[in-house]
Amino acid sequence: MTDWIDIAALDDIPPRGARVVRTAAGCVALFRTHDDRVFALDDRCPHKGGPLSEGIVHGTAVTCPLHNRVIELATGEAQGADAGRVATHAVRLEAGRILLDARRLKALPAA
Repeated sequence: MTDWIDIAALDDIPPRGARVVRTAAGCVALFRTHDDRVFALDDRCPHKGGPLSEGIVHGTAVTCPLHNRVIELATGEAQGADAGRVATHAVRLEAGRILLDARRLKALPAA
């Protein structure tokens, strides 16, 4: 059974923008695409730990603000040399609200 937490309204995140949710398990970045899809990733680039929430959202990817690594929002996979992967979180939209799956957050050690 999934434990969904109401995080914010979709309109709280601008199209092609991001917001950060701070949790005991670390920061999660919520991303909104131009067509109103929402994705959630750990807010830490796998390359050098850059804050993905400060990156540029384009299509279904975000570019890290530190070293221009491109991260796929759906999978967390990084492109290019030293690719790596960032953890993703289940997220859904319901009546204009963004819901985040809290099970994984509860299973992580505190940050």
